[in-house]
Amino acid sequence: MILEPLLPPSPGESVPAPLLTELTALYAANHEFHTLSGDFPDPDDIRPEQVAAALAEEWAHPDVDVLLARGFGRLIGIAITLAHHPDPADPDPWIGLLMVDAPLHGQGHGRRLASLVEDRFRATDRTAVRLAVLANNPKALAFWTALGYEVIDHREDVQLKRPCAVLRKDLTTP
Repeated sequence: MILEPLLPPSPGESVPAPLLTELTALYAANHEFHTLSGDFPDPDDIRPEQVAAALAEEWAHPDVDVLLARGFGRLIGIAITLAHHPDPADPDPWIGLLMVDAPLHGQGHGRRLASLVEDRFRATDRTAVRLAVLANNPKALAFWTALGYEVIDHREDVQLKRPCAVLRKDLTTP
């Protein structure tokens, strides 16, 4: 698996159509997650313009990285990270989204993608990473805790006020 940073398009430009098609297919394949999250109005009909708008919203925040995971000659996942949380009392970077193409779930790709994201943070001398899991997503909670993340708080997410568990992983120990 290779991680490729996806830079925001220049003003007046957009994500190239073939890539947007790949990203839309990835998002649409994760119907179960999008049904739980409510991120799209109709999780059965995720459209390229909605994915483009979601990415533009991410890129509007400083310190956001959009990372594409490629393997088998195609897009197999995406990770969106935040180097600095808006709360100055929170010193850790965040994983805002980690999504693998649904037909590939259960094959270790999510674990590998998470590990690559953690390695990127370690390379910049970050000592821990955080993320939030929606309270209505026990599969995601089981995935992240199996990777060594520990629940440190319960609160609503900043954007949509959904109940979440906040997890943290120390990156200084193997």
